[in-house]
Formats: sequence, C-alpha cells, structure tokens
Amino acid sequence: MSSIATPDFERFVDPARPRAEIWRTLAGLCLIALIYGGITLAIIFGYAFLAGGDDPLAAAAGFASPTKPIQMFVLLATFSGMAIGTWLVARFLHKRRFHTLLGPRARVLPDFLKTAVTTGFIYSLTVAIWFVLYDAVPNLTFGIWLVLLPIGVIGLLIQTLSEELIFRGYLQQQLAARFSSALIWMLVPSILFGLAHYDPDTSGKNLWLILLATGLFGFIAADLTARTGSLGAAWGLHFANNFFAVLIIAVDGTLPGLALFLTPYGADNPIMQRLIWLDMGTLLITWLILRRVLRR
Repeated sequence: MSSIATPDFERFVDPARPRAEIWRTLAGLCLIALIYGGITLAIIFGYAFLAGGDDPLAAAAGFASPTKPIQMFVLLATFSGMAIGTWLVARFLHKRRFHTLLGPRARVLPDFLKTAVTTGFIYSLTVAIWFVLYDAVPNLTFGIWLVLLPIGVIGLLIQTLSEELIFRGYLQQQLAARFSSALIWMLVPSILFGLAHYDPDTSGKNLWLILLATGLFGFIAADLTARTGSLGAAWGLHFANNFFAVLIIAVDGTLPGLALFLTPYGADNPIMQRLIWLDMGTLLITWLILRRVLRR
C-alpha cells in the first residue's frame, strides 16, 4: 500500500481484497453501467409516459437540459440506478455487503458534516464575490425555491452519494486492493470521473478545461477518502459543491431546473475559462483546509 494511504484506508480496502481480480472489477463496472442505464431509461420514459403528450421521445430528450423542477427531480432520481447497480455488483460479484463501500459508520456521517459545512462556508464566500462581479439572472422565485429546496437537497444527497459509491467506493477500493501504487487507485477513478462529465455540445471550447477541473475534484475526493478511510468526506465535498452549482446558481444551459439564479453566460462562454481556474484554486484551498479539519 502506498505511503499516502492511512491505516484507516487500509481497513477501508480490506473487504475488497478477497475478490480483487481486475477482470472482476472491469466486469463490475460494465454491469453497473448496464443497470444504471436500464433504470435511468425506465425512470425517464416512465415519467414521459405518465406526463402524457404526443411525443414521449421529445419529453425524454428534455432531460438533456432540464429547465423544469420536475425534470430535475426525475433526473436526480435516476442516479439511484448507479447506487443500486454498485450495491448489486458488490453483493453478488464480490460477495461484499453494502456498508463496506461506505466505510465505518462512526466516521461516515461526522466526516460528511464536517466537510459539507467547511466547504459550504468557503464556497459561500466565493459565491458572494461572484455576485459582486456579475449580474445573476433570476430563475425561480424565492418562495417556490424554498418550497422545492428540501426535495432538491434529498435529490442531491442521492446523486452525490451514488457517484461517490462507484468512483471512491467501489472503484478506488477495488483498485487499491489489487495495486499498491496510488498513481493507479487515485488517478484512474479521478480520470474516469472527469470523463464522465464529457459534454462537448454544452462545453464547447471549454471542454478540456472543464474535464481538468472535474478530474482535479475527483483526485481531491480520492485523497480525502485515502486519508479518512470512509466516503463521508468525499460525499460532503461533493454535496456542498453541487448544492451551490445546482440549487443556488446554475450555469445557464446546464442544470437550471432547481436553481434560484442562473449565470448570464453558458458553459461554452470564454469568460468561463478564468472562472474555472479560480474555482480550481478555491478547491485546492478548500482541500488544504479540510485536511486539517478532518484530522482526528
């Protein structure tokens, strides 16, 4: 095990060791993708059918950029398929129980809360600065947003936990059980996490910078997991980040359905380049602070 891994992380990886064959992990990822895809299609087309209309395919296509709150709720619900797929693969392909993907119960919730609160405080400062520099575009009225907020929070808890389960839970654990080098068990999940956000139609010329930023986010989440031995910290970081990006101020043309405000520019706008660099700088500062906050 690499020196970056703590004793807590070694215990986190232990349940993955008995069945850490690389073919088994690759097969598991394929099965998770199939289960996730199947459940996603069932939920989206089920909604399109129940919503009525003459063209269910057109209704389903609306989820590419969900502008209505109900579309965002449904989209966030589809991530449950990722969690279900990861649980089924861990249970039947690796003979592991679900809780082994999360880490010790005594650490998951405290680490989640510490990280979410710390990250939320730092991000609130950067968002306040953004509001001074730019004019936000109103999206939902405050009253409607406040009513929808609890369901939005629940949806984000599901979405962020589901992604952490597969990238920092299943994949990072399985690779760490098979390979001693952190270059493999930290970088591979981080690169795949970045590539999961590949969207050239929305990002335009900013695509590769956005992939770099999401890859960096994945690497920091992987590091927090290695240092704490649970998913709590990575989940808290992910939740706090998405809370601001999805519920407070969303980039126009991405996921605007539940946001209180929208940016006056899209993800493909050149102005995004310097903002992404600033976001990465803020993320690095947040990471350094979290490493101190999460010390026992």
